[in-house]
This record gives sequence, C-alpha cells and structure tokens, in this order.
Amino acid sequence: MHLPTAVNRFATRALVAPLLSPTLPVAVRRAGLDLVGASLPLPRGTRRTHGELGGVRTEVIAPAGQFGPHRVIYLHGGGYLVGSPASHRPLVAGLARATGTPVHVPAYRLAPEHPFPAALDDALTAWHALRAAGHPAQRIAVAGDSAGGGLAVSLLLRLRAEGEELPGAVGLISPWLDLTLTADALSRNASSDAMLNPSWLASAVADYTGSRAGAPELSPLDADLAGLPPLHVVAGAEEVLVDDADALVERARAAGTPVTYSRVAGMWHAFPVLAGLLAEADDALRTLGLALHADCTR
Repeated sequence: MHLPTAVNRFATRALVAPLLSPTLPVAVRRAGLDLVGASLPLPRGTRRTHGELGGVRTEVIAPAGQFGPHRVIYLHGGGYLVGSPASHRPLVAGLARATGTPVHVPAYRLAPEHPFPAALDDALTAWHALRAAGHPAQRIAVAGDSAGGGLAVSLLLRLRAEGEELPGAVGLISPWLDLTLTADALSRNASSDAMLNPSWLASAVADYTGSRAGAPELSPLDADLAGLPPLHVVAGAEEVLVDDADALVERARAAGTPVTYSRVAGMWHAFPVLAGLLAEADDALRTLGLALHADCTR
C-alpha cells in the first residue's frame, strides 16, 4: 500500500537516515538497516533463497511466476560500510518483479574491516560464478544503488581492463561516483535530501579507500566511458549525489554509450529503497526493470 510522499519523506528522515550517521557504531547501523529492510512487505509470491556465488554469500530474490534466461546481479548501497541483502530486500524484490527474473545480491565485504578492493573483488567473483553457471554475459544485468552503483561501474571498468565480456545492461540508482566530494549538489541539496547528510561521506571515503585512494576504479567519472553496455540511471532531483548521476549521463552520452536517465522531481537519495510504500519508487523500479529486461533478452 502506497503512503503519501510526505509521509515517506518524514519516515526516511526520522527512521532511516539516522542509521547512516557515523555517530552510531557501525554494528548498530548495520543491524538497524537490516531490521528496517526485513520488516517491509514484499510483492506477493516473492521467493527468497540463500546460497553463494564463488564463495560470496548471496541472497536470491525471485518473482512469482515463470522467468526467462536472463539474470541480475544487484550490488547494494550503504556507503561501503553498511547495507546488506536484507536491508535492500524490498527494492530488490521490486526489481525482480519488473525484470521478470531472479536477482542475485552478493553480501560483499564491507569497510572498515575490508577496504578497497575487497568489495570489488567480491563483485567480480560473483560475476565470474554466474558466468561459470552458464549465463552468457549479454544475459546478465548489473545494477546497484548509491555505493553499490559506484561499485557496479567499477566492476565494468575492471571487466573491460581485463578484456572480459561486459554485461548486457547496467542499472544505477543514485550512484555515488565522485569520492572527492567536490560536487555542488552536496551543499545545494543538503537540506532537501531526506536520506543522506553530506557531512557523513568523508569518513566513509577514508574507511573504504584506505591507502588506495588513487586507484582508477575509484574514479569512474574520469574513465573512458565509450563502448560500455547501455546505462539506465535513476536519481532524485533533490538528492546530494544528483550531480554524480548528471555527470555520468553527460559523459557517457558524449562517449556514444546508450543512456536512459530518470531524474525524478521531489525525490531524495536512493528513494527506490521504499518500494511498496512510495509510488515514485515503484514507478522507477518498473521503468528500470523493463529496460534491463529488454537489453538482456533481445
């Protein structure tokens, strides 16, 4: 049942956003976000299973009914410090229904215990395992939100650098791509973003990048974006990371990469995590899922 946008905004600001604040111990933040995600309703008929991809613990969310040969790997957000398959379960279930196929959510290693490149290595391992299971690269979409969106682009760059086949499509929700924290929207939208406070980001960058801050995979906006698979980007017009999405879309289009962009008015960072409660979240996931489905089944 959808709730009014104002109610969702208030709940995000009052209940979810505080769990991202570095003023809380990271273990508390992780447990709180998992509890929120696990408590929200899922679409009727959604099926959950647990397993692994190449040794990386993975949750698989499948929609009701039959599905085709394509698959989705979803990389959850959380600033590389928090988040899990449980915290993002409603979003992933909505995406599974929209794409009409199971979505695999790796529980990649988190900082500060495991700084870069641990998360990227786990994403690559999960990709290789799905490929080894017989799924062609063209039939796999890679998607992610926030830090998971940045991780998805880093995975693309790693695959291309190693001469491997690329996914059939990429879906990015509020991607965090500029770890230098110089974008104007960080100050311009600081008061309008119900989810993310820009003052929390510097410590996350330090914890995640560690001694590898100069690695090319950490600066996807500086990469050559030509020859990538179709990119489908969703962002909230009122979020603090919207400039990251804007810049990626502009540079990818200039490089000749196919791009669609849903820049949703009135929305905050990673608003599709409220799938099932927020109409705009369900609309965004439906559009994104249909685009990924079309690219991976053509």
